[in-house]
Amino acid sequence: QVQLVESGGGLVQAGGSLRLSCAGSGRLFSSYAMAWFRQAPGKEREIAAAISWRGDLKYYSTSVNGRFTISRDNFKMMVYLQMNNLKPEDAAVYYCAAGWEYPTGRYDYWGQGTQVTVSS
Repeated sequence: QVQLVESGGGLVQAGGSLRLSCAGSGRLFSSYAMAWFRQAPGKEREIAAAISWRGDLKYYSTSVNGRFTISRDNFKMMVYLQMNNLKPEDAAVYYCAAGWEYPTGRYDYWGQGTQVTVSS
């Protein structure tokens, strides 16, 4: 079992930055691939970024590539998403997820989400 708690969301102007954090617990945390998903109102949930269990492989969706950076610290059991040059279309609830199937397979454990709002 893995428990995940996101933080760091908020309101930011277009062009600004935010750093999301995901605190994990559970003895297998460091063994899981981790990902950040997002879901905007009226839209399907989509993956934004993923990172392998060792942190040596990273995946980004086309829409965030070059602006977002995913990282993890297995000693601290933390995963981060640095979001730069935010756009209004990045506004969504962002979820942290853990799973075995890096990068876009099944993710079994989810946090409660953190809201990101981008004003134009």
